[in-house]
Amino acid sequence: MAETSTTPATTAKGTTSTIQLSKAQTAIARRTAESRAIVPDFTVHTQAVMDACAAPTDRPTVTALVVRACGLALREHPQLNGAYRDAQLERYSRVNVGVMVDAPGTLVVPTLFDADTKDSATIGAELAALVARVRSGQITQPELSGATFTVSNVGMLGVDAIVPVIVPPQAGILGVGQMRERVLVIDGAPTVRQAMELTLVCDHRAVYGADAARFLARVAELLRTGAVLRD
Repeated sequence: MAETSTTPATTAKGTTSTIQLSKAQTAIARRTAESRAIVPDFTVHTQAVMDACAAPTDRPTVTALVVRACGLALREHPQLNGAYRDAQLERYSRVNVGVMVDAPGTLVVPTLFDADTKDSATIGAELAALVARVRSGQITQPELSGATFTVSNVGMLGVDAIVPVIVPPQAGILGVGQMRERVLVIDGAPTVRQAMELTLVCDHRAVYGADAARFLARVAELLRTGAVLRD
């Protein structure tokens, strides 16, 4: 990005600097604006209890566990593994989960292909390699293509929740907040549990509320039971 400062302003805003967007930033701005303008989205929300996933000391990252959960749940709920295009619904045979990665000056979404067939350790290793290539500028176009669903995890930034913008033409995107101790009422008694917020945003043309709720509940169940840690 190139930054140019103007002469000192005479208003209360002070000196104004103009920042030229890169091609990637321009593309992101265009796509997010199109998503907001075209996609009639809706949001469902739940908490995932993470005690079973948090217990192992050598567990994969939270993002890898969520991608694994989404991969399994997308296979069971194919409505989310598709898109609305030209008054038709598409369903995809492969489950490819894109993960939003914060790169210097931009946002990049590499793809974990066939996430429904891989264990969490494999997903974690692939994700680490993709993130390293994103941050070194070595990511390739094929690695940024073919996603059928997207995960946006802001938990590592200390944020409890995010309502992300759908990546068109995908049917849904999952926002993930930080995993931390929370007081939950379990069996009528307040109990401290490791938990995190999950926020699912869907295209209402492709997915209805009940289908979205069932998918999100399944993702939370896979995390709560620790099923994502098993092969």
